Parts: sequence; structure tokens; C-alpha cells
Amino acid sequence: MSQLLQHSVMPRKNAHRLQRGFTLVELLVALVVMALLALLSWRGLDGMTRVQTATQSNTDGVLALQAGLSQWQTDLDALVVQANVPAVSGLDYDGQVLRLTRRYTDTFIDASNTKKTTTGDSIRVVAWSQRGGDTANGSGASTVNKSQWLRWQSDPVKTRAELQAAWLQAKQWASNATETDKKNEVFVASIDKWQVFYYRNDAWSNALSSADAGVNDVPDGVRLVLSLAPGQALTGAITRDWVRPTLGGGK
Repeated sequence: MSQLLQHSVMPRKNAHRLQRGFTLVELLVALVVMALLALLSWRGLDGMTRVQTATQSNTDGVLALQAGLSQWQTDLDALVVQANVPAVSGLDYDGQVLRLTRRYTDTFIDASNTKKTTTGDSIRVVAWSQRGGDTANGSGASTVNKSQWLRWQSDPVKTRAELQAAWLQAKQWASNATETDKKNEVFVASIDKWQVFYYRNDAWSNALSSADAGVNDVPDGVRLVLSLAPGQALTGAITRDWVRPTLGGGK
């Protein structure tokens, strides 16, 4: 009888052991392991997000620079000289700001966005400058660390007085921009310095050394040299040459 009772009790003890839950220590260990796995997963996702953000930022910077250089080319291609307006030249560079007068072809798109109508030409003043930079030194370069290269344009002008006012406003924007002026500017790239050269008499020369040229004497070519600030997708120097379209087109 005792052997029978012994055999009947043993399976109950084993069943009790098999049905018991995790101990507190085992639960704590499991929670720590899960926390570590979650932390490692978060770091991996965070790293991927950072890489994606940096890649997108670099791509945006390259596209902005390409668009800016294309706009520089377009502005010069559309340059027009208003010879009958005193104190306003077609193209002027004083070491701080490059100003030019250019022609725009105004278009109107109807409400259905299907028909484009040309309403005529207008004149605007366009300016390029370096925000926060010093005035040009003897080499014609304005130097400052990681400053902004910006483009500004005026509203369309219809009279000589409006053109003269816009011409002066462009210079004021470069030296001491107001909040109103900043609404018409566009950031292009972060640069250390920029230089402008003119092509006259079969040679390139610093734009500042061409001050003795006539007010409305547009050079045969314009060379832009940008020194891009470090820490961007593109760094180093970029040179962009423009030649008057009447001489065979820009490049």
C-alpha cells in the first residue's frame, strides 16, 4: 500500500513543478534583454534616419547650387542696357554686389492652367551678393567664413524713376537688407568668397579694375569664381564663364 501511495504522489509533485511560472529574477532578466534589443533597434533606426537626412540635405544643396548657377546664366543672357536712364548701367560690380538690369517676358496662365498668354516684357533689377561678407579687397574678393551667396530681384519697373529707385535699392539690400528686401531674396549656397572677372580686349581682368570702362559698356564675358564653404556636398572652387550671346553664346 505504501508503495502505491508513493507512486501516486510523485507524479503530482512533478506536475506541480511543470506548471509553476517564471521567477522574479527570470522576469527581470527577460525585461533587461528586451530593453537592450529595443535600444539596439532604436539606434539602428536612428542611424538610418540620420544618414537619410544627411543625404537629402546634400542633394538639396547640390540642386540649389545648380539652380542658382543656371539662374546666373539666365540673368546675364537677359541683360538689357537702359542707356537713357542716368546712374543706371546694364551691369555693375563694386566688390560687394553685382547689379544688372534684365528683361522678363511676362506670361499669364488662365484659371484652368491650360493656356499661357504672353502679356509683354518688363524690366527688373537683379542683384547678387554675399551676406555678411566684407567689402572687396584689392583682389576683388569678399572673404568671410560660411556666408551666404544670395540673389535678389526687384518688382517690375515701368518708369525711369522706378528703375533708378530699384537700382539703389539693390545696393542697399547688399549692404543693409531690410525685412522687406529679404522677401525678394533667395539663398543659393554657402561660400567663403566670390570673385567676378570681365573679358575685354581679348583678356580676363578683375571686374574692379574695369571701373574706367563706360557706364553702359557691357563686357564681352563675365567669369564667376565661387569658393564653396566646407561641410557641404560640394566644396572647393567653381568657375562659371558667360559670353555675350551676340558673340556665340554663353558656356
